[in-house]
Amino acid sequence: MKIYHSLNDFVPEFRVVLTIGTFDGVHIGHQSILESMNDVAKKIGGESVMLTFYPHPKHVIYPDDDQLKLLSTIDEKSAMLQDYGLQHLIIQSFDNQFSRIRSVNFVRDILVNRLKISTLIIGYDHHFGRNREGNLDDLVSLSKIYDYDVLKIDPKKYNNISVSSTKIRALISEGNIDLANNYLNHPFLIQGTVVKGRSLGKEIGFPTANININNKWKLLPPYGVYSVEVDINEKTHFGMMNIGINPTFDDADLKIEVHIFDFDQNIYLVNSILICHLYFYS
Repeated sequence: MKIYHSLNDFVPEFRVVLTIGTFDGVHIGHQSILESMNDVAKKIGGESVMLTFYPHPKHVIYPDDDQLKLLSTIDEKSAMLQDYGLQHLIIQSFDNQFSRIRSVNFVRDILVNRLKISTLIIGYDHHFGRNREGNLDDLVSLSKIYDYDVLKIDPKKYNNISVSSTKIRALISEGNIDLANNYLNHPFLIQGTVVKGRSLGKEIGFPTANININNKWKLLPPYGVYSVEVDINEKTHFGMMNIGINPTFDDADLKIEVHIFDFDQNIYLVNSILICHLYFYS
């Protein structure tokens, strides 16, 4: 997958099959869009392209509202999109100026003139442009003027419930990791840098890797102990993750610590980044 950090960096030399959105968590609904994109791209001899935004638009438009936490960081999302077969990812910087682009101008100037789309594949409830004024009907109407195809993807359901990033965030916040993972179709993950701790766990025969998440918008589940899988040097290890404070050692700061089973190497030398897949809360 090729990553571009601006619309200006992307020069299409193929038929563009595009989708647009934040795709937080890359859940089963997003996966349905990605699957359709790859199918259409193969049929028309094109390639799949996603236009996403960073920071999240709500963090820019409502800077004083810190309630929206996200299922995936931009790095986590990029890795998952690659796993699901996306060929090109455009990460466009989102700021107040970009937020004021009118929906008709967005279609004409960005989708048509800049990205030169052949097919747009979009979720049923997609809105875009200034004040989210544009919708699916507008995209269909404008497609007749600018000669591109539009394919609407209906919501994906799990046990007759429509899946959305909002619902999954609520499940994670409640500690319902199992159901959240079903909605995601992959384990919820936490990725962070291994940092030096106080080594107090090692002293009592329970060594842990301390994880630092340098992203204030990353959603974390409630304080508690979670079953995890950790990938180290292409090998999967099982373990337990503790999220919370450590009153045993008179430490009131939030800590994310992972005890990895059957692992006796120096984690600081083996791997500086840990990706932990959460499975259940205990």
